[in-house]
Amino acid sequence: MEHDRKSASDLPALMTPITHALSIAPMIADLAGITVFAATGAMAAARRHHDIVAACFFALITAIGGGTVRDLLIGAPVFWMTDPLPTIVCTVVGIAVWLLPLDAWPAKAMEWLDAAGLAAYAVYGAAKALAFGQQPLQAAAMGVVTACVGGIVRDVVAGQPSIILRNELYVTAAIVAAAVFVVLDRTGFSMPVSIAAGFIAGFALRGAAIRYHLRLPRHP
Repeated sequence: MEHDRKSASDLPALMTPITHALSIAPMIADLAGITVFAATGAMAAARRHHDIVAACFFALITAIGGGTVRDLLIGAPVFWMTDPLPTIVCTVVGIAVWLLPLDAWPAKAMEWLDAAGLAAYAVYGAAKALAFGQQPLQAAAMGVVTACVGGIVRDVVAGQPSIILRNELYVTAAIVAAAVFVVLDRTGFSMPVSIAAGFIAGFALRGAAIRYHLRLPRHP
């Protein structure tokens, strides 16, 4: 009995780290999105042989573009204006990517990193919109905005056709990620489960599009 009581008393201490880890799931999704989008931005600069400052600039605008638009639309403080961490992460990632030789990256590295950032930012953007009182449909739309705007800005600044004009399953993957997250969250699933499911769904669809060249039919 004494051993059972001791084990029961230890449960709160054991659960505290787990509870803390679950509570920061949205923060992890946000940081993941920032990191991988920053990497794609810096890689776009490196492929065009720009200098290290340009690489950091590309990293920054790619990572913060969608989130900035989202925060302005939902009435939230613009995240990178109130927290120095996103700017620091973008700068460090930009420098690291620029210093690595282009040959060190797999041929499709930018596309796969972008797929991960797309899925992570779609679910985080939707989660933040819900937290600021948006309805589910609007929250899902904010997830799509968060995920897609940064890549659009990166492509425009880099002088290449925007990815949304290349008839690829890009915005569609963001819609799936955000929608899966919102539906699961609104039906009572935990935040970490909803985030994980949304990320996996969006990343899987985008990954399948990259791997198997999936396309939606064009207008005749």
